[in-house]
Amino acid sequence: MSTVDYAITGLTCGHCVNAVSEEVSALPGVTGTEVALDAGGTSTLTVTSEAPVAREDLVAALAEAGDAYVLADD
Repeated sequence: MSTVDYAITGLTCGHCVNAVSEEVSALPGVTGTEVALDAGGTSTLTVTSEAPVAREDLVAALAEAGDAYVLADD
């Protein structure tokens, strides 16, 4: 099992949290997600998975969830 925290910007509300959680949870091997919302700031996405999630898969899932959601270090 792998648990990794990611810093994400662009989340402003519960709808954002749900959209990100839904898309990331659909990635192969992901067994859980949790988002600590910092509305308008840098939120934390915690992903638990069978193996580390490829960065490009995570970026694609965030793009699918909404145009404004990006990894903070991008």
